[in-house]
Amino acid sequence: MRLPTNFIDLHTNTTYPVVLEVADGRIASITRVAAAEVPPNHYTCPGLIDAHVHIESSMLTPTEFARLAVVHGTVATVSDPHEIANVLGVAGVDYMIDDAARTPLKVYFGAPSCVPATTFETAGAEVTVDEVDALLARPDIHYLAELMNWPGVLHGDADVLAKLASARAHGKPVDGHAPGLLGQQAADYAAAGISTDHECFTREEALGKLALGMHVLIREGSAAKNFEALADLLHTHHEQLMLCSDDKHPDSLLEGHIDALVRRALARGIDLYKVLRAACVNPVAHYRLDVGLLRIGDPADFIVVDHPNSFNIQATYINGKCVARAGKTLLPRQPCTVVNHFVAREVAATELACPTTAATQPVIEVLDGTLVTRRLELPVPVVSGFAKADPTQDILKLAVVNRYASAKPAVAFVRNFGLQAGALASSVAHDSHNLICVGADDASMARALNLLMDARGGLVAVTPTDTQLLPLPVAGLMSDADGYEVATAYTRLDTLAKAIGSTLGSPFMSLSFLALLVIPSLKLSDRGLFDGERFWFV
Repeated sequence: MRLPTNFIDLHTNTTYPVVLEVADGRIASITRVAAAEVPPNHYTCPGLIDAHVHIESSMLTPTEFARLAVVHGTVATVSDPHEIANVLGVAGVDYMIDDAARTPLKVYFGAPSCVPATTFETAGAEVTVDEVDALLARPDIHYLAELMNWPGVLHGDADVLAKLASARAHGKPVDGHAPGLLGQQAADYAAAGISTDHECFTREEALGKLALGMHVLIREGSAAKNFEALADLLHTHHEQLMLCSDDKHPDSLLEGHIDALVRRALARGIDLYKVLRAACVNPVAHYRLDVGLLRIGDPADFIVVDHPNSFNIQATYINGKCVARAGKTLLPRQPCTVVNHFVAREVAATELACPTTAATQPVIEVLDGTLVTRRLELPVPVVSGFAKADPTQDILKLAVVNRYASAKPAVAFVRNFGLQAGALASSVAHDSHNLICVGADDASMARALNLLMDARGGLVAVTPTDTQLLPLPVAGLMSDADGYEVATAYTRLDTLAKAIGSTLGSPFMSLSFLALLVIPSLKLSDRGLFDGERFWFV
């Protein structure tokens, strides 16, 4: 293939007209030519990399995720299969690797480090220290995935230290996960060999970790959005920064991926070469990825954009093959195998009752755009000895139901969801992926949960006049359908959730993180209400 183009050279930080020659999937030559030989509005640079993503959170299998992502110039991802590992263990990791092998998108998986994420919830599987070591010995596992158990790091938990030692022995980097960690605690965490963090939500926190030599990943997902707080660090710390989505719902993936962050950074006046170093070069260097950076002999992984200022993706190439052009994917649909771990049972509305004599209840306050919550103490209506949801005060009931065994639901209260009626429920509930439901009344919540039981996983919205269900038969996390159809179905669910009052930008994504115990301050597991700062049950 011969490609006349303007070359955005990230090795010299200059742009000039060239002819790229591609042979056998690699860059064969880069020859400077006169500007007149290059078509207008045709610029080429290395492809974009999502430096930390849970593909499962897109509700798409890797092959379907790839079909949507390549349209946005994504040529590779650094992917943590932690979600499916919590459901199926190492078999889930193998499922993701096998499925991803059928797509040109370069998906680099890590060994999940925290399955289950904590001992305070019921997961579907455990990935032991020995299994982590066996995974890290494999050539298709590239790093130790996010070490969420930061208290275990700081307090010398034997299993955590063994996993860190295994990563060192196999010469593979360790991803971090330490929201809000500052000062000496952050220093101790980094000193344990943890080299990245994607959980920084303030500039102060990011600067502290950068000063320790860590790489900070600027995250902008469907729920957690840290770009505005951290983007200006690209001016001064671009050598230590990467860009990631972490968790990306399918409707968001239709709109954009890492390319959207590049455009936003350029609009802030950040230098093109600094932005692209974070988006293209740093992940390759840090994780030692076999992704081309437009050097002779490199794999021909690159994108064509209309102009460095507007940065609209015109085409995406992986190993010299065009996989997307003019906003359309060129990757075909791939049939997938359905795997799952789900024990279904009927949930009665009476099981969601909350007996109490207390004048107030601890209430989870959801904060839009972040995974962090606040703890409130609020008066909750009590009728005949039972605390009730009160939509007029925006106090709703929250329930988590074990999906791996028959057990009593855990119930609590939540604020800032805004629902005036009905219920939302999901089998995507980080990290153990039990069923989670928020609602204005017990009957609606029971109906939503039972629809998920019947489907063996999915997302559902129940209103007084309508019901929408998106089945997720693959581990209760992913659809086996066309990615574009899944995105459309998810949009219908999101619209319905907002029609009954939700004020959150991504209600289902926010709901899924209300079970994530490792993010402060108050969350709900299938075993009870949990204080993420004291790391114990309320």
